[in-house]
Amino acid sequence: MIDRFLDVKPGVSAKAVKLISINEWFFANKKADNLVVPRPIMIESMAQTGVAAILSMPEYSGKNAFFGGIKDAVFQDDFRPGDRLEFEVELKKLKHNIGLGHGTITRDGQKICDADLIFAVE
Repeated sequence: MIDRFLDVKPGVSAKAVKLISINEWFFANKKADNLVVPRPIMIESMAQTGVAAILSMPEYSGKNAFFGGIKDAVFQDDFRPGDRLEFEVELKKLKHNIGLGHGTITRDGQKICDADLIFAVE
């Protein structure tokens, strides 16, 4: 889902960007007058951003990381075609194979979503 990473600090944080296009697969067979990105898709994109901060660490190179869960997700608005979204995830704790992070999604500098994420590495 992520278009590109803007910054990755191994074991610390990651930033990424996504330009929402009307051609996204999740808009197929939808009426063009009310296209809204499903919120689970946005959470998955946030999780992909956090995983980049984990898998860029030498000790996790070549491993698999998974989105393990979410708590306290708050959305302020919906996402639509034409939006340029920035994802930022800061890792709060990473011990053995479990990680905790806090992620945000911003649009035009305004925070639209924030959530606490759980990651698992195998």
